[in-house]
Amino acid sequence: MGEGIRKADLRQLSEIENIIILTNKAGPSRAPSMILLLVSISTVFGCGVIPGGQTSTRTFTASGPSNLPVIAVYTNNNAVSALIPGIATSENAVQALAQRFAMQTVIDVLEIEGRRALLPDSVISNILGQLQVNTTYEPLLCPNLLQPGTDQDDMKSTCIIVGSTVTGICPAKAQGAPRKMKCQMVATSIDGKHLTLSGTLTTTNIIMANWSRSMWQNVVDRALRMLRSGPFDSHLYTVTVTVS
Repeated sequence: MGEGIRKADLRQLSEIENIIILTNKAGPSRAPSMILLLVSISTVFGCGVIPGGQTSTRTFTASGPSNLPVIAVYTNNNAVSALIPGIATSENAVQALAQRFAMQTVIDVLEIEGRRALLPDSVISNILGQLQVNTTYEPLLCPNLLQPGTDQDDMKSTCIIVGSTVTGICPAKAQGAPRKMKCQMVATSIDGKHLTLSGTLTTTNIIMANWSRSMWQNVVDRALRMLRSGPFDSHLYTVTVTVS
């Protein structure tokens, strides 16, 4: 990284800022060209960081599903983990998984665009090193399970699991409820707090810091499409991600 900013650098930065303005006005259809802007700034500032060590942050929210894949819930019951492949055994494990998927898919999108723009690996690496994706998610606890063809009549807190999908829950027996009642009779949908994931996209790169909301929206939309073709499969078909 160079020390200070020369007048020539400032003139070049001014030209780049004009490109940013035009690109932002162009909207999402111009999004594939956004990586090209990073080449110019990298030649000016080396790593292209925001002066003064500042950061720029965008927030995003993913919502929309009515059910969950088993890899998005967890259990504290060894009997459940033995029966359901892939289910986590702690809240932290699910949160770490969500974080890893979000970070990796956003990086993959940007890396693909960088290679399409024929950027050197060192430039792509610098760009990606100046981005951090953080997520917040409250996983559903499944202490017990109900699978097709079985009954649950002791009213334990139970997750209804069909294949690799959690489709609903049975609450623990309420005070005054009949002693024996089938779980299916009182099943409820999954609480919305377990169906929503929020996060932030934080960058120290001077060009990415000036990307419009629509440009970041394009990035997360493409990341979502990657996840739909991966381990989450059809569970994400009804999910939408909104950048603000």
